[in-house]
Amino acid sequence: MQLHILNNPKDAALAADAAFLKQALFKLLQNETTDAVLNTVKALSDAEDSGAVIEKILPQLDEKQTQNLIIACGMFAQILNIAEDVHHERRRLAHESAGTSAAEGSLVETVRKLRKHQIDAETLQKQLDQTHIAAVLTAHPTEVQRQATLNFHRRIRMLLPQREFCRSAEALEELQREIDTSLLALWQTSETRHFKITVKDEINNGVSIFPLSFFYALPKLYRSMEKTFQTVWSDIRIPDLLQIGGWIGGDRDGNPFVSADTLRHAFTRHADTVFHYYRRQLGELYQDLPLSVRRVRVNEGVTALSAQSPDTAIAHEEEPYRRAIAYIMARLIGKAHKLGLTLGCRFGTLEPYPDAESFIADLKTLQQSLSDNGSELLAGARLADVIRTASVFGFFMMPLDLRQHGSKHAEVVAELFRHAGLEDYEALPEQEKQAVLLRELQNQRPLYNPYTVYSEHTRHELAIFHEARKIKDEFGEKAINQSIISNAEAPSDLLALALLLKESGLLVLENGKPVSRINIVPLFETIEALENACAVMETMFNLPWYRDLLVGRDNIQEIMLGYSDSNKDGGYVSSSWGLYQAEQGLVVLFARYGIRMRLFHGRGGSVGRGGGPSYQAVLAQPQGSVAGQIRITEQGEVISAKYADFNNAHRNLETLVAATLEASLLPNQKDPDSNLMQALSDSAFKHYRALITCDGFIDYFLQTSPIREIATLNLGSRPASRKTLARIQDLRAIPWVFSWTQNRLMLPAWYGFGSAVEELCRQDAGRLKDMQQHAQDNPFFQAMLSNMEQVMAKTDLTLAENYAGLSESPQRAAEIFGMIKEEYLRSRKALLDILQTGELLSDNRSLARSLALRMPYLNALNGLQVALLKRLRKDPENPYLLQMVHLTINGVAQGLRNTG
Repeated sequence: MQLHILNNPKDAALAADAAFLKQALFKLLQNETTDAVLNTVKALSDAEDSGAVIEKILPQLDEKQTQNLIIACGMFAQILNIAEDVHHERRRLAHESAGTSAAEGSLVETVRKLRKHQIDAETLQKQLDQTHIAAVLTAHPTEVQRQATLNFHRRIRMLLPQREFCRSAEALEELQREIDTSLLALWQTSETRHFKITVKDEINNGVSIFPLSFFYALPKLYRSMEKTFQTVWSDIRIPDLLQIGGWIGGDRDGNPFVSADTLRHAFTRHADTVFHYYRRQLGELYQDLPLSVRRVRVNEGVTALSAQSPDTAIAHEEEPYRRAIAYIMARLIGKAHKLGLTLGCRFGTLEPYPDAESFIADLKTLQQSLSDNGSELLAGARLADVIRTASVFGFFMMPLDLRQHGSKHAEVVAELFRHAGLEDYEALPEQEKQAVLLRELQNQRPLYNPYTVYSEHTRHELAIFHEARKIKDEFGEKAINQSIISNAEAPSDLLALALLLKESGLLVLENGKPVSRINIVPLFETIEALENACAVMETMFNLPWYRDLLVGRDNIQEIMLGYSDSNKDGGYVSSSWGLYQAEQGLVVLFARYGIRMRLFHGRGGSVGRGGGPSYQAVLAQPQGSVAGQIRITEQGEVISAKYADFNNAHRNLETLVAATLEASLLPNQKDPDSNLMQALSDSAFKHYRALITCDGFIDYFLQTSPIREIATLNLGSRPASRKTLARIQDLRAIPWVFSWTQNRLMLPAWYGFGSAVEELCRQDAGRLKDMQQHAQDNPFFQAMLSNMEQVMAKTDLTLAENYAGLSESPQRAAEIFGMIKEEYLRSRKALLDILQTGELLSDNRSLARSLALRMPYLNALNGLQVALLKRLRKDPENPYLLQMVHLTINGVAQGLRNTG
């Protein structure tokens, strides 16, 4: 697939941008490398078989030329991605200018749907007041690109649209020079890290998104919500229903480098970033509001603030708003200094604000005075944005969740029991564990003895909870709201965490009732855990002590659902259906006990880890499972793709809000046929498990994918596996999916589906029609098939077979690859039959077009990767070969925009 397929007139601008960038890169290669590399890249641009080009030229290249060819192919994929992004934005603006119907997932379209279903103002306001939406940024190591690389991408993305508006040869020449400069710097910047990234590096990377987009996208989105909803329901108020959360610095599951110190460092960096933003905005407000008492009246509250101002300049003595802003700024910087920050202030410092609410109250005093005295426009401009931002971000900017594996909590409890002369906790059966934990939870005395020497693990864990308590006291109560239990399997897992919260002062008894400052959140991850989720929670809801605890948390219980491990455990179909069933059961259970449910979806970037478009994913949830309460993880490369650009951030957050409100207020489509889905799931599970447990499979996977090389990439601070790379169950879901993406099989997102469909249709020919109908009218089935289709379109059996040649057991590898190939062909046929179409992506021209642009260079990178892996397996200590393989991994991941 080449550029000539872009034959739609609407894509003419994209084709022109792509040609412009390609010529710029050809010129760069001409100056920076040899003719052999330049001619190879040009040949790839026009080749039908990239692999053949690579196979022919590679033996003729020296080490430097090979390295340059890899980097060149990666850069071509990157710049064509940028051209595609620019074109997406161009088409969106064209639709808006043409006044065509609002896009699915926009607030305008949501309002249209709400009106159509006659949702009244009272119903809408009640829903808005009960809505909590969070996009939660995690440090899961799937972002292969360095921040330096991403910065150059952003610069080129900003420059490229200007090409259309160059009205002279001189202007075009200047633009060309700027893009050439950025491309040269990108070429000369190392794409891979030579060092192991630390938790502090991850914290900095996460923080960097806020000044780029969130500080501006969120207030704009709130303004847009108010305007859009008030055009129909004039008195609607928009509460703080949307938040950006995080795990970076608080997620220690499998990461020994997360500590009390990193938790403190995270909040210090957060506060430093948000206080810089507030200071800058207050400085702008100071310039915006030189209103004179000769021209306007002011309320007494503003006069009182002005009277305390450190701004004593004679030029400002008649400008109370400016003087009041100087007072607010001085108190704000006073708070910053109290938190250990070093921001300066031209007005010095005054008594620190005790909390963000006091800061907001003074800002609202200004706003009220402006509104009361004929300055409504000024009240609703920058000042309104600062108030909204302060209300959402507070003094902590991004609330962090704590997360740890349930077994690690249990180890701490066991040691506390042991040193206190109590039971051997870990040896107790489940019922007795619950009994002894409840006994201790209802006792005021702590188990911890400051004069006893505990293990490093116990000291480490308790220190984090103690630090969390201090952070909540200093930065704000909402700074840390959740503590998540990974691999939660039993009620004792929740009670054990409760005991650790009690030991650190985060859970206390008041009048005999438990009061917790943090939500206890079980994470059900495996297929078995999802099946048992309802039983675990019913046991908890039947404990009067726990019901009392929930009363103090607004009667809301948060449940986190794991997409990654359930997929690795049982395959895509079974994981998807298992999650859906778990949600259905939880909806019924929570309703029976009168408890509000908030689901936290642990989705990855790839389909094999629950990824896919957020709008469709939210609407595909079972009836009643959203109810205005939803949290979703955003990981790795997805964070940059969705949120590093202001417009992208605004659009993606708008889509999340729109989907949540639609899922909460509009009548849902019927659930899928449970008998059909269960039969499909059972069959797919059987075939998936038959593959991953078959003789020699783990060796096949380790040898025919770059999993070991991925493990040595400096992507994140966490290890690639919990224990070893020798067992699938110990392998983290991210490198598992990452590896199948690199060798172009994408296996976790489709394997077992084709055999399952075939088996069902053999048993009952009418099943195909049932599935075809579901594909048209059931959101769950539609989303599942749509995600599968996108991944299968990126699968390449020819390339994958080349990877199979890396196996040390060629005969067994041929047999296993034969199974995989047959299943892919079955799955592809089944998918096309159900969708009633002749080719993949027939109704997704945007993705088909995008793949057409990038594929020649991606396929070349895969060919280079296989050739280099063959050499590396024979010479495993060769640092040059490992570095080259890392470059190919980086290039493929960037081009496909999928890692884990």
